[in-house]
Formats: sequence, C-alpha cells, structure tokens
Amino acid sequence: MSRNRDPLARGIDRVTGSALGPYQTAVIRIGFSATWLLFLLRELPHRQELYGPDGPWSWDMAQQLIAGNEAFTALMWSDSQVWFEIVYGCAILSSLLLMLGWHTRVMSVLFMVGVLSLQNRSIFMGDGGDNVIHLMSMYLVVTRCGQVWSLDARRARRAREAHARGGRFREDVVGPVLWWVLGLVLSAVTFMGELGWGWLLIFWGLWAVHGLWWLVNRHAPRSEPRLLLDVIANLAHNAGLLVIMVEACLIYATAGWYKIQGSRWQDGTAVYYPLNLDYFSPWPALSELMSSYGLFIMVVTYATVIVQVAFPFTLFNRRVKNVLLAVMIGEHAVIAVTLGLPFFSLAMIAADAVFLPTSFLRRVGGWASRARGRVRGRVLPRGGGAQGKVPGQRTAEMPVAGSGGDPRAWGPVPDRQGTPLPAEGPPPPAGR
Repeated sequence: MSRNRDPLARGIDRVTGSALGPYQTAVIRIGFSATWLLFLLRELPHRQELYGPDGPWSWDMAQQLIAGNEAFTALMWSDSQVWFEIVYGCAILSSLLLMLGWHTRVMSVLFMVGVLSLQNRSIFMGDGGDNVIHLMSMYLVVTRCGQVWSLDARRARRAREAHARGGRFREDVVGPVLWWVLGLVLSAVTFMGELGWGWLLIFWGLWAVHGLWWLVNRHAPRSEPRLLLDVIANLAHNAGLLVIMVEACLIYATAGWYKIQGSRWQDGTAVYYPLNLDYFSPWPALSELMSSYGLFIMVVTYATVIVQVAFPFTLFNRRVKNVLLAVMIGEHAVIAVTLGLPFFSLAMIAADAVFLPTSFLRRVGGWASRARGRVRGRVLPRGGGAQGKVPGQRTAEMPVAGSGGDPRAWGPVPDRQGTPLPAEGPPPPAGR
C-alpha cells in the first residue's frame, strides 16, 4: 500500500515544493513583454488613432461597451489627453521592466493593467496576437516568472555571494516604496469609484498578498508561515503554467479543426488567397513567387492543418513534439515576413516557447552569457556563468524560485530538467 502512495506523495511534493518550468516561464515573460513593447513603440506615432481620443472607436462607444461587459481599462477613468499619455507611457515602461525582470511581481501586475487598459479601450485594434497577449498578461501575474534571466535573480545571486564572503548586502528599498505608492493609487481609485467590486477584490488582494510576502520574509524568513506562503505560491505558479500550456494547445486545436471545416482548406488552396491580398503583401514579388507554385501552396495548406490538429496529441512524445514545435515556430517566422504580421507571429512564438526543452533553453542562456561576456571584452567560461550552468550541475548560485529578488527568500535549486532541488538550508538573513 505504501508503494502505491509513493508516486502520489512524490507528485504532491513536486507540485507544492517547487515552481516548475523556471526557464519556460522566463521565456514567456520576456517574449510577451517584448512583443507588447515593440508594438507600442512601433505605434507610438499613431497611438492617438489607435487608443486615444482621435480613434474611430469613440469615448462614448467605449463607455457603453464597458458598462455592459465590465471589462477593465484605466483609460475610461478620464478622457483627458494627459491621462492617455500617462497610461500609454506606463504601459511602455512596465513592459520594459518586466522584460528585464525588475521586481517582476509588481511589474507583471502593471503589465496586465497596461495591456487590458489599451486593448479594452479599442477592441477592434490588433491582428490576432493581441488576444494571446491579453490572456497571457493575466496568467503571468500568478507565475513566478523571475526565477532566472532577470534582474531579480541577479540581485538574489549577488546577495548569496555577499553572504558567502561574510559581507553585507544592501537592503532592497524599492519594493516597499512601490508597494506604498501603488497602495495610495489604489486607494484613490477606490475612493473615486472607478472599479467594480470584482476588480477591487483582485487588485486589493494582490496588494495585500505582496505586502504579506515582504513582511514574512523580513521578520520570519525561516518560519512556518514563510513555508506556507511558498507552498501557496508554488501551487499558483504551477496552476498558471498548466493553464498557459492548455491555452496554447486550445489555440492550435481549435484553429486546426475550424480549418478542416473550410472548403478552401479542404481543396488545398487556402494559403493562396492571403498571399494575393494587398493588405497582407508587404513583399509583393515574394508573395507572387510563392503563390505561383500550385504544389507548394497545396503542401503548405495541408501541412498547416495537420500540424495544428496533431500538436496537442504529440505532447506525450518528446521527440515528435520538438519536431512539430520547430515547424510551427518556423511557420510563424514565415508568416511574419510574407504576410506582414510580425507581432502576431512573435506572440505565437512566445506561447510556443512554453513547450521548449529545458536543456535547449539553458544552452541558449549559455550562448547569450558568453556573447555578453565577449561584448564586455572578456570571455566567460564554457557553460555561460551563473545564468548558463552546464546541464546537470547543481549550484547554490542558481536564482531562487520566485524570490522576486529578495535576498532572504532562499529556496530550491533547479536540476537537469529545470526542476528545483531541495536547498541545503536557508542561511541567516542577508545584511543582518
């Protein structure tokens, strides 16, 4: 009987004791924040027509829609030009800081606020990728996406190195300041009555949880409440990661099955038509060349349907899954060039990244670390330094799971598959 319970106990311990997929969630964080940032920067000269007062979707029309569906958008709190510029600027800044991994817990919430505020203000803007960013921005809030490849992880690593040398590490004062400032902003918004009860509960709940996390880390970093918070955070992270994976599978599955029902996809000519539309032809000569080969059009049409329908079923076979994943990423790269949909393709590639193997992501991190070392005039050791350890090498320098940059948040260390392993035990709080 005990043998039958062992796999279940190991599964529960794995889900509650570690935040799974640290590299995958880091790639998702970087991918979606970079995609949204590039979109906002490209549309900076046209922001007034897209989401501002000069847009075709007028203020009154947006107000009527929001009153019916109760969607969140900070742009409906005021119709002034100054407020619009503030919201747009905050959306750009939060995207940049989330991509860099600076106080990821706070920036993930502000990133969600920026995405929802702009997209819910003008619902007809975008090319399909905006729907993916819309959903993923909410899922990222519950993930511990700053475990690796972030400024938070670097700050935590430096704190551990300082402690190992017997030195002191400067306390982080930015986090508490951000918490107090956002608390004041949220109090003002609550007083003005701009938010419904549902969104008030969400934002105040996140604010209270972040404050509780800092308080426990500050005064009782090795207590049972701290362990309980870690378990809850791990459960939320793993549930959010599962939802992201299911969402990506649903996107491909529904797209594939709807394509099967279309006559143009059945006769193998569907790809021909967008290649001959001026709106989707940034390179007319290339589009004409591709559409001139009937066999090529038929193969691409059928292959697209097969890959999209089959992908969710290939997750049980790692090798087949990796092959189809490479095909889909290549397909989106081609769509970005031939159809002029770069941000849609970037959003879908970022969603696909959740299925990338951990060994591959760690290898990419090693390459990036060595390239950064060469740019700085020094070549890092093979393996990429702290951000790109040789697979299978256990080291206390790996970023702490979900630490958010807090030097006292000691936790598990990823193993070969990226699964955090038990740490030796938390040292005394840094700087004390």
